[in-house]
Amino acid sequence: MEDSLCRSSCGGEEMKAAGTMEKRELVHLFVTVFLSSFSIFLVFPAITDVTVAAVCPSRESCSLAIYLTGFQQAIIGLGTVVMNPVIGNLSDLYGRKALLTFPLTLSIIPLAILAFSRETNFFYAFFVLRTLTAMTCEGSVNCLALAYIADNISEKERVSTFGILAGCTSASFVCGTLVARILPTSSTFQVAALASMMAAVYMRIFLKETRLPDHGDSTLSQPILKGSEPVPDRITEDDDYTPKTKIAFKKMPSAGDLFRLLRSSKTLSQAGIISFFQSLAEGGMQVTVMYFLKARFQFDKNQFSDIMLLVGIAGAISQMILIPMLAPKIREEKMLSFGLLLSCISVPYAATVFSSFGLLAQPTIHSIASKQVGPTEQGKAQGCMAGISSFANIVSPLVFSPLTALFLSKDAPLNFPGFSIMCLGLATVIALIQSTMIRASPPISSHSFA
Repeated sequence: MEDSLCRSSCGGEEMKAAGTMEKRELVHLFVTVFLSSFSIFLVFPAITDVTVAAVCPSRESCSLAIYLTGFQQAIIGLGTVVMNPVIGNLSDLYGRKALLTFPLTLSIIPLAILAFSRETNFFYAFFVLRTLTAMTCEGSVNCLALAYIADNISEKERVSTFGILAGCTSASFVCGTLVARILPTSSTFQVAALASMMAAVYMRIFLKETRLPDHGDSTLSQPILKGSEPVPDRITEDDDYTPKTKIAFKKMPSAGDLFRLLRSSKTLSQAGIISFFQSLAEGGMQVTVMYFLKARFQFDKNQFSDIMLLVGIAGAISQMILIPMLAPKIREEKMLSFGLLLSCISVPYAATVFSSFGLLAQPTIHSIASKQVGPTEQGKAQGCMAGISSFANIVSPLVFSPLTALFLSKDAPLNFPGFSIMCLGLATVIALIQSTMIRASPPISSHSFA
């Protein structure tokens, strides 16, 4: 009996130690995400001025710059809608750290070009390489970070930890915006390139590879999709959408594979719809609001920084403090609706502090999706959500770039310069309506955590 008690006690201590080690690894993940996001957000306030100066010198507004930005975003979205699910799937096979190395390294190249020179020729070289690298990299760091967390955190704590991850991104946004406010434009890209290098080096040195799930077969020699053999999956209170099949992907999931994964759970399908419309609104903000403010109010880098700083601080607070506080008390579906409601109220005004609380929505969507799949499919699920967001980023500039350029021009059919911003609000309203109908079913995962 004493031996059994000793084994039980020692086993409990080992489990606690393992849990502590796993949570310690998350700190290294958060630092990596912070540095990577910092390098992106640092150049964001300056890129509008740099683009207009390179494409249309001596002009405050330039339709060509708007169309170029929209075209770039659409092409990037086209690449990431394919690559994010593939990278997420490969991370299930080869590990999160191995796949994180790829986007973190590639993202250094375009920043280094503008760090060297911002002349027109160098800008176009940056534009091309940024487009090509972002087709592979954009969104993949966050996708892999979410899967890494799902590997190491229990389902009960997952939404709070996803919120902390999103809060780290918001904190990097705040720090990047503050530094951009202080630095001259000539130094902004140099510091961003250095931060991007530090993210890749830090990750390779300090982050430990997550344990790979046991697929139970030789995945490298199997086809992309095993098949759809009926297997006992889970029983939910909502009998009308209990999954009947378990989708097992291999290296290169096709669009059909992703549709099968979405159809395996009504909740997952609803989360995908919400993610699409919310990403549509967010993508539209990127190609609309900056040029709207520059054309109508002659905003420059410093004023852009002030606005983004205000929103970023409130966003970091809401994600790192508000989500962990609300998660144990409020169901995820209600938290999602709450975040989308505040987004609907604030999108038409673009720069209000309330818009930051709309950032509650994304961590909640990812948490809901994470709980609908098993431990061997976390990369696939997060890659699928990232692919949906990327598809929205294709549609968004195709719709909002010409709309913004039209209503800011002298040939506008109506004297309504903010018409495209109103449309962004309507997209968020659609996501809000869908969120009121979502019912997060019991999780499919049977994975146990320390």
